[in-house]
Amino acid sequence: MTAGDDRTFVIVGASLAGAKAAETLREEGFTGRAVLVGEEPWLPYERPPLSKGYLIGSEERSAAFVHDEAWYDGQRIELRTGVRAEAIDPAAHTVTLADGERLGYDKLLLTTGSVVRTLPVPGTDLAGVHHLRRIEDSDALRDALVEGARVVVVGGGWIGLEVAAAARTRGAAVTLVEIDRLPLRRVLGDEAAQVFADLHTSHGVELRLGTGVREIVGRDGRVASVTLEDGSSVPADAVVVGVGISPATELAEVAGLAVDNGVLVDAALRTSDPDVHAAGDVANVDHPLLGRRLRVEHWDNALHGGPAAARSMLGQEVRYDRVPYFFTDQYDLGMEYTGHAEPGRYDRVVFRGDVAAREFIAFWLADGRVLAGMNVNVWDVAEEIERIVRAGAPVDPARLEDPAVPLSEL
Repeated sequence: MTAGDDRTFVIVGASLAGAKAAETLREEGFTGRAVLVGEEPWLPYERPPLSKGYLIGSEERSAAFVHDEAWYDGQRIELRTGVRAEAIDPAAHTVTLADGERLGYDKLLLTTGSVVRTLPVPGTDLAGVHHLRRIEDSDALRDALVEGARVVVVGGGWIGLEVAAAARTRGAAVTLVEIDRLPLRRVLGDEAAQVFADLHTSHGVELRLGTGVREIVGRDGRVASVTLEDGSSVPADAVVVGVGISPATELAEVAGLAVDNGVLVDAALRTSDPDVHAAGDVANVDHPLLGRRLRVEHWDNALHGGPAAARSMLGQEVRYDRVPYFFTDQYDLGMEYTGHAEPGRYDRVVFRGDVAAREFIAFWLADGRVLAGMNVNVWDVAEEIERIVRAGAPVDPARLEDPAVPLSEL
């Protein structure tokens, strides 16, 4: 560290990535001023519980918080919650907050995350229409997902499916609307996506596939039904819109930073301004392992990206080449996915284990090389899958399929 360490590091985005970055600054010996700014009124928290344990009711709200308030005080991290950062002036090295305060910085980290996408149809402003991104969203959904409630979930991505599972677990009747022919098809491909379609059907979810929403219909200001593009109508006491998220790049754009599907950063998580870094959902990383840009919207990326950015801000050599990882829990199915296999970039999916019993590993291959692996109700294999993905060497598909061949030999 520099003598005296009179520098100020500001982190905009009191998220998991932001909190872990602040934590890492102190762990790495930074003794200067550290300010963590967040527009939400809460302590920094992790988002997975909002659609999993906390939503179902098996976890307390406090379990989502990264640290308690005393920790920030003890680490001399100035936590500014409930205040929005309005502007960045890279030339002046300042951040202006909504309350008028202007923070000077030597290094700035953007962990502003994402914002939910909305449906461009009539009726989205009705009472009973929900999105799920923040704690208060999960609180409202907990009140809506009750025994006998008729719930329409719009969107067959991870959030939509997790909410559908939570709703069924809590005794609600669920209809899931997905414009594609299978939920998760654009993420997993037809073969693996069918597993999740069958999972939800077997738990009583009605799948309305290949159609979208034309209108959300209300009665006395509250949602009453959903009209689909195929002309049918689905009664609803609550509607949950889960049609994706977009990176929160407004601050970066106004500041003149390079932006394209997120804030563009190099492998050290530096933006086009060397004194500004970005991590988490908002960062579009020049990924050194994959050899192309990648923006990852998952918990693991926030957990590890924040610390990597903090070390980079401190002048350490950073090469952020983490293999993408995410997980989901739905009913009695637990899954981990390691790697990155976009549609059109793989030519084969290989299964090991019992797909019908939902105890298997799926591998996505291109030219014989494993791009990604997904273990479903098979545990303690994610690290082995990561090694296979990272190695990038050709693998015999027959050995991949054979449970008798240890993954460590591949």
